[in-house]
Amino acid sequence: MTASMPAPRDPEPDDGAAAGDTVVERAPRPVKALPSTTSAKKAPAKKAPAKKPAPAKRPVPAKKPVPAKKPAPAKKPAPAKKPAPTKKPAPTKKSTTLRKASAPPKRASEATALELPDVIEHAGEQIVVPPRPPVPQTSLPALRLRGVVKAFGGTRAVDGIDLTVPAGSFYGLVGPNGAGKTTTLSMIAGLLHPTRGTIEINGVDAASDPLAAKRALGVLPDRLRTFDRLTGRQLLYYYGVLRGLPAAVVEARTADLARAFDLADALGRVVSDYSAGMTKKVMLAGALIHSPRVLVLDEPFEAVDPLSSGIILEILSAYVAGGGTVVLSSHGMDLVERVCTRVAVLVAGQVLAEGTVDEVRGELSLEQRYIELSGGLSDVEGLEWLHTFSD
Repeated sequence: MTASMPAPRDPEPDDGAAAGDTVVERAPRPVKALPSTTSAKKAPAKKAPAKKPAPAKRPVPAKKPVPAKKPAPAKKPAPAKKPAPTKKPAPTKKSTTLRKASAPPKRASEATALELPDVIEHAGEQIVVPPRPPVPQTSLPALRLRGVVKAFGGTRAVDGIDLTVPAGSFYGLVGPNGAGKTTTLSMIAGLLHPTRGTIEINGVDAASDPLAAKRALGVLPDRLRTFDRLTGRQLLYYYGVLRGLPAAVVEARTADLARAFDLADALGRVVSDYSAGMTKKVMLAGALIHSPRVLVLDEPFEAVDPLSSGIILEILSAYVAGGGTVVLSSHGMDLVERVCTRVAVLVAGQVLAEGTVDEVRGELSLEQRYIELSGGLSDVEGLEWLHTFSD
């Protein structure tokens, strides 16, 4: 059965309205729809993030005003140049004449000693000899021998000699063959030890401190034993280094000595190819290379030509003038008399005369005095057979 819906009722007149008034109908109020409980809840609308305000721009700093350029300092005026000094006129050269100083008058006893010629005879040839150097005064002798004896078996080659050699002197030791000259010089040089007695070199006892004594010596031995398979340059280098000299000093002194002894062209050759005179010169250069205080020379002029002898004498004289001491043996009486300041005559291992040249020779020449002390000339009789010839 179908139910019928009731008919809508007419609106009732308002209580305040009078009868017969026109009734005004009101519009129905809108009905708000209630939200359905079954409908899903709407998601809340996302709020757009608020934009961060843009940071305020920093104000641009005002540019510093450019400092005004300092005005360039005014240049100092250049100092006025000093006027060049006027050159003094060169003094007029006086003409001078070189003259030899006049020597004081000599006594008759001094005439023979001081008026010797500058050219002497040696081994039959003439040698130019420099003037004798002055002797410096020193208190300590360069060489002192006291009671020196050297015996070979039952033979005394040196028999108790006493010698004093002043520093800065040119000392000659002369005597006949077999007199003991070479043995004495060998003991001074340290090549032989004395049997008895003392030897002092510059105040140093050669027996107690031989190294210190030998350092003060330069030696030219007799028989020229050396390393003759070396060249002259190598030999001088060996001598210098052996004496403790630096290599650069040895090379410089080798050049100087080679020039002085006229050996520059021979330094590259082996010593065995040298002549006897050249060998003696290179060994004398080796004795001088370390500039010793005392030179001991055994027959330095033997087998040396006159020109080389003059060169050697000049070198030795300059060495003595500078304070060095030379002790040499020689058979050239003229040479010893002209050059040496003191001399000793040695015969049979004993000193028969010693002192200055004037004191030893007296009124005679040194050669005459030497012959007199040696026992005079030997007897030449008994050789009449030489007058008969074998043919």
